Amino acid sequence: MDIVNKEVRSRMMAGIRGSNTSPEMKVRRLLHRHGFRYRLHHRGLPGRPDVVLSRYRMCIFIQGCFWHRHPGCRFATTPQTRGEFWQLKFAQNVSRDARNRNELLERGWRVMELWECGIRGPESEMMWILEAIRDCNQKYVCWPKILPK
Repeated sequence: MDIVNKEVRSRMMAGIRGSNTSPEMKVRRLLHRHGFRYRLHHRGLPGRPDVVLSRYRMCIFIQGCFWHRHPGCRFATTPQTRGEFWQLKFAQNVSRDARNRNELLERGWRVMELWECGIRGPESEMMWILEAIRDCNQKYVCWPKILPK
């Protein structure tokens, strides 16, 4: 049973953005403040990465824990109504994310996945991102990987 009526839930779901989200803006401000220049939502790359740093050949995806099913995260909940619909939706999202990530790696791009729960803290806790971008030996970076339940 939903705690709000159908019209309110519909309005809430319609308000969810796919780009320029708060976590995305936080990462973009950090990068810009430290001199990184980037492109946004590059249509020519698989998955239209949130941030593309061409100089470092790095694609950054800022993933929402709910929509992209962050393993072990408390924000990756499943709605109680229409369970079959949501399971299929989430499975398609996870499958598409993996396919896009693998295709980018095959094309020689480096990929960074930042989960929204891992970038909730202050900017001082996100400085490692800058070093990870500069470290050309890392082909794939995911933060945080899997959270304990």
